[in-house]
Amino acid sequence: MSNRKWTFILIPVLLLFGWLLFQFTLSSFQIHQFAEQLKAVSPKDRGSDTKVVLISQELDNYYWRSIEQGARKEAKQYGMRLDYIGPDRINPSEQIKLLDKAIASKADAILVQGINDPEYRRLINKAAGLGIPVITIDTDEPDSRRLAYVGTDNEGAGKQMGVLLAKASGEHGDIGVMISNERVENQRLRLAGFRSVISRYPNLHIVEIRSSNISRLQAAQQAQNMLTRYPQIRYMVGFSALDGLGILEASERRGAQNLQIFAFDDMAETLKAIKDRKIELTIVQQPEEMGAKAIKLLNDYLKGSHPQELTYTRVYEVHADTSDDKSGDDRR
Repeated sequence: MSNRKWTFILIPVLLLFGWLLFQFTLSSFQIHQFAEQLKAVSPKDRGSDTKVVLISQELDNYYWRSIEQGARKEAKQYGMRLDYIGPDRINPSEQIKLLDKAIASKADAILVQGINDPEYRRLINKAAGLGIPVITIDTDEPDSRRLAYVGTDNEGAGKQMGVLLAKASGEHGDIGVMISNERVENQRLRLAGFRSVISRYPNLHIVEIRSSNISRLQAAQQAQNMLTRYPQIRYMVGFSALDGLGILEASERRGAQNLQIFAFDDMAETLKAIKDRKIELTIVQQPEEMGAKAIKLLNDYLKGSHPQELTYTRVYEVHADTSDDKSGDDRR
């Protein structure tokens, strides 16, 4: 075969080879670019791919709905999906089951209330071991591998209440105390802080502590029983939102004219009672702020920033002279 014929045969072959080589190089470059994009944006950074489960203490509790509202608004900004779940009524065993289910569902992150339970801590540690960050909210679980805590300094709030009562009482008198439930960790912490202050004053005495089980009706009944048994009580403290109103109802039934009531949180009725000088004061938490800060902290963590261990949200006092400036929400 002549050289001319070989030339005519090789030219198309070389052109085809060059075209194939160009296509291969272009595809390799595109694949490399795509791989780099995947490295830069991990699955947990891609907005709607991030599933966050918020487990409440009580599903339709106003306070927890406020936490949900704050968390949901913040999650929307980051394109996160927020699933809000919880028991119908306070039930630590149900909270444990829901945490287990959230882990099994392969949530990207979980927000929970601490309940001071060894099985709960085991599950939090399990989640951490699987790479699922857990943030405690409202009440901490400090002996677990939770990533961080966001919420009220509950023991500090109890101490604040003790200082306020000691000042109002002139450091003298008998005190009745109402908590929502002895199994609820934030109530235990508030009570511990309160006791630590009251114990400094030899003429201040806590004569009885009762539980309302987050029920205004039960708070009123328990407060009435307390006042019947100890008519000398001059100061009553409620450490959850419905307690103060229940105590007020009981005092009106009993005609307890000289009773001073110290409440918690800013239900509209509580603020009105303060304005009418039927309740002395209330300490107000920031549940919506808790939800929002927890989500922001989580977003920062997923982007590589390690959060501080404790983030305490604000509390403030409302007295008769300041109640006009506060717009109340229904709280726990």
